[in-house]
Amino acid sequence: MASNGSQPPGARGRASVPPPGPAGPSQPPPTYGGPPPTYGGPPPAYGGSPPGHGPPPARGQSLPVPQPQYAQRPAAPPRKRRTGLIVGLVTVLLLALAVGGVVVVRPGPVAGWLGEAPASTPSPTQPPEPSPAPVLAAVAADAPIPTTDGLEAALDALVAGANLGSNANPSVRDVATGEALYDRGADRATVPASTMKLVTAATVLATRGPAYRIPTRVVAGANPGEVALIGGGDPTLSIGAKGYFPGAGRLDLLAAQVKKTGITPTKVIIDGSLYEGPVVEPGWDPDIPTGGFAGVATALMTNGTRIKLNRLPNYYAERYAQPDVAAGQAFAKALGLPASAVSKGTAPAGSGPEADPSAGPTPSADPTVAGAELGRVLSPPMLRLVEFMLVESDNVVAEALARQVAVAKGEPASFIGAAAAMKAVLAELGLPTTGIVLADGSGLSRTNRLNPALLTAVLAKAGDGSNPALSPIFSGLPVAAWSGTLTERFRGAAARAGVGAIRAKTGSLNKVSAMSGVVTTADGRLLSFAMLADQVPGDPGVARAAYDRIATKLTTCGCR
Repeated sequence: MASNGSQPPGARGRASVPPPGPAGPSQPPPTYGGPPPTYGGPPPAYGGSPPGHGPPPARGQSLPVPQPQYAQRPAAPPRKRRTGLIVGLVTVLLLALAVGGVVVVRPGPVAGWLGEAPASTPSPTQPPEPSPAPVLAAVAADAPIPTTDGLEAALDALVAGANLGSNANPSVRDVATGEALYDRGADRATVPASTMKLVTAATVLATRGPAYRIPTRVVAGANPGEVALIGGGDPTLSIGAKGYFPGAGRLDLLAAQVKKTGITPTKVIIDGSLYEGPVVEPGWDPDIPTGGFAGVATALMTNGTRIKLNRLPNYYAERYAQPDVAAGQAFAKALGLPASAVSKGTAPAGSGPEADPSAGPTPSADPTVAGAELGRVLSPPMLRLVEFMLVESDNVVAEALARQVAVAKGEPASFIGAAAAMKAVLAELGLPTTGIVLADGSGLSRTNRLNPALLTAVLAKAGDGSNPALSPIFSGLPVAAWSGTLTERFRGAAARAGVGAIRAKTGSLNKVSAMSGVVTTADGRLLSFAMLADQVPGDPGVARAAYDRIATKLTTCGCR
């Protein structure tokens, strides 16, 4: 049995926390048939706390258990763009990162990643949003590094008494220097479950970059009246204004672009040929494709293959068996065509997924010419897609991002191609790859093997300032007892000091429990940690509670 992360035993659920930030304003459709249209521009405004939450808790603050949200999200009111708020949010979320002992005050060229927008004055009816509070404690510039002896004294008894089974492997690393500080089987290959998403996040940010947006395009078909809807691998595509992911590209706006060209479509060809190979990974548990926590891998889908948009506990959702067909039918409806007008096929040569999606639109003066681009919509920027994946441990988004790595590296957009591409990128980043086996991007496959040393090295690389493109990983990591897959965690008295002081990605499969993230010591030193166990006996909730206590211990000691 597979799950989507961490949940109480027997409940297979946790309180639902939507991704932070409201949906932003939609861009008007470009004009085709005349001068080339302008794409891009300022992105939707993101930021603030997730709905239903105030600022993140202060370090060690006790919180009530949030209540699950079952109702469908109401449509967000129009908002003004606030690029300054976006930059401020990312800055504050990364306030605790240390680079050579200096506090990080920005993750990199944020304005370049997200676009610029002119400053605007809030309307009298819409007060400005307050600045978000720091998520992690500030790091002292001269904070001492914990010693191995100090960490052994603090952690050995907790690890030994955690009942994690015969293959439990923790690792702790200093972020600023990359030095390994604590090692108990840190190089031992272990099934990582959803902590695999940290590898997916690092590799897709390194290849595509934080600003990259995945296009979904429409071109004129080979025959009169045909239009081809080309899937570019965007898992967040929305049917209309109400979508699961804030700021997603919309099929209704894409249809409006097509209509504006003056052509009269009679048939929709759905082209998902970007993806190759099986739609599920052979190492997945049998219940995964139908269990509500993942979907089949197709290059065209809407709302991460979800049929309904309401958020249920544990982010469970009914999924389309053929998400590409469902998306094609929704697009046909927006064009005023029946579902029977939709069929699978390929776009005219030179206009399909083999065309460079980053080259920009290529509209033709004659929209009836086969292959002429009739419209396109774009996903949110890659840094936002990474956040969606990490906060909710979204398996569908993870598989889509893994295939983006494959496409960027010239590999087939398949499970095998994505695995090969991600491993190559890890090596290019100078990260340890000896003994690891990659099979998918989500961590659902039991064929995956990572070691804790790799995960702590990934987080150290993202936080040491050497590659600013990787730093959006931290804004997506759930916060202890406050957001995402850690919302229900760190509730016991022994873990209370970890509340608001730990950011981490969790992982859970049957007999597998994992957690990897960052923590600030009592002396103000930023550490990365990973704990993987794939032979967990008995109640998985016991392992999760043990991980919470171990991570909390790092916050309460200088470990020197």
